[in-house]
Order: sequence, then C-alpha cells, then structure tokens
Amino acid sequence: MFISMFGAVESGVIYAIMALGVYLSFRVLDFPDLTVDGSFVTGAAVAAIAIMHDVPTIIATLLAVVAGFVAGSITGILNTKGKINPLLSGILMMIALYSINLRIMGRSNIPLLNEPTIFTQLQEIWEGTNIDQSLNAMLLSLGVDRTPGTWSTLLVMIVVTVLIKFITDYYLKTEIGLALRATGDNEKMIRSFSANTDNLKIVGLGISNALVALSGALIAQYGGFADAGMGIGMIVIGLASVIIGEALFGTKTIMRTTLAVIGGAIVYRIVVTWALRVDFLESSDMKLITSLLVIIALVVPKVIDGQKEARRKRRKRNKLQERLKGEA
Repeated sequence: MFISMFGAVESGVIYAIMALGVYLSFRVLDFPDLTVDGSFVTGAAVAAIAIMHDVPTIIATLLAVVAGFVAGSITGILNTKGKINPLLSGILMMIALYSINLRIMGRSNIPLLNEPTIFTQLQEIWEGTNIDQSLNAMLLSLGVDRTPGTWSTLLVMIVVTVLIKFITDYYLKTEIGLALRATGDNEKMIRSFSANTDNLKIVGLGISNALVALSGALIAQYGGFADAGMGIGMIVIGLASVIIGEALFGTKTIMRTTLAVIGGAIVYRIVVTWALRVDFLESSDMKLITSLLVIIALVVPKVIDGQKEARRKRRKRNKLQERLKGEA
C-alpha cells in the first residue's frame, strides 16, 4: 500500500507542473485552452525523439519546453490575430498537434526503456549518497515493511516543481504578470490603459503550454515511453487538480493558489490510485473517476456555501423576530 501511494505522490509532483500550466490558462487568463491535450504529447514526443538521437536529456527536455511554447503561442495567434473563438482555437490546435506529434515520433509509440533519461541519470548520481538508506531505515523503524528503491525522483521533482511554483509566483507579481492577470479579469479595462492584450494572451498561452510540455517530457522519461494517445483527457486531469486544490487549500493569494494547485495534483493521483485498488474498479475507469472527482470538488463547496448562507439568513431572521417581540 505504501509503495503504491509513494508512486502516486511521485507522479503527482510531476503532473503538478502540468496543472500549473492549466491554472495559468484557465484561471489567470480565463482562456479555455484545449491545446493541453496535444502539447502534453508534443513535449513527450520531442523529448523522446531527441533522446533517441543521442541528444543530452536536459537539452531534450528544454527542446520539449520550446515546442510547447510554440504550440501555445499559435493557439494565442489563432485567437487574437485570426479572431477565432478561444475554445475553437484550442480544439483546432489540439487536432493539428495529433498529426504533428505522429510526424515527430514517426510512429505511435516510442519506448525509452533502453535509453538514458533524466531519472536514470539522476539515480546513477544518487546511488553515491546514503540518503536512500537513511530514509528507508527511518520508515522501517516506523513499521513500514516495504520501502522505495530510491527517493531520487520524488525529492528532486519536489525541488523542481517548487522552484517552478516560485518562478510563477514571481512572474505573476511583475508588471507583465499583473497585466496578464488583469487581461484575464477585465480585458477591456487593461486595454484602455494601452496594454497590448493580444501579445499578453500569446505569451501567457505559450508559457502555459511550455509547462504542460515540460510535464509531458518528464512523464515520458519517468514512464519509459512516449505515446500518441497519452494526452487524451489531460485537460480534465489538469482541471481536476486545479479545482480539487482550490477547494481543499483555498485561493486567498497567488502563492497559496499555486501551492494549492500542486497539492491538488498530488491529492488527485493519490485518490485515483486508492480508487483503482477497489475490486470493482478497473484501469479503464480512470476517466470516470476523474469526472466524479471534478463533480464532487465543484458541487460540495457550493452545497456547503449554500448551507452557511441559509444558516446566516436563519440567524438574522431569528434576531429580527426576537427584537420585534421585545419591542412589542
């Protein structure tokens, strides 16, 4: 049980980078960007094919980020310059990317099991330390029978994801970042201050899909393969992470919200892993589980808020009745 939950947290931290990208487009820019389903695979495809051609893993991953940025920017151009509906812009780019990704890979699946990846190289470096032994010994002392083979992926990805979170926080507090947030809140108002909202949208969508592509590149290296269909439903997973995180951890500040998104991605992976351990559920039910999680995360807070509002009105009505009785 512990090993499966450990794997869920490990993959959840990587998917959190994708969730941050979805947060930028859906929450900050208020742009329903369906490019995510395609750009996730683009990141995986570019990284995989680059690694297959002996490109260093770090450079291959950076190339994936650039490819994601280009894909997101094209979506922004279709919307701002081509005057195409935001939703349709994302759908058109998502469809185009399916064929582009197949062109990049040359086939529908690229195995990376025998190729060097960031994680295999990281593990080789990690083996020279005693961190794994120390952490596993601590778990054994707490009564955990089965311990992870290595902590390298989890600990390093936590550092990378938190670093991306802080960079995102800082960017959203800069002058350009504030203009980007204002564009999502009230585009007409920020345009009246002579801000170029078209360029802001293009850059914002580019950054969003760059993060998604980075997550795709890391997931491909983590799982040992890149597949043309691995991005199907990725936008729903990203939204689930954002919505669950916001419902559980709140959204009072930007720093808290981005942290909530990361937490939401991890919670989502844990809940899905736990749900798939139930006997009557199968791996093919994953999309159903995701939909139910999103529905619960959306409905429950509204029901709770409705109950709080009803209690508030009831108390107000009771106080008014008591005052009227006193006056009588």
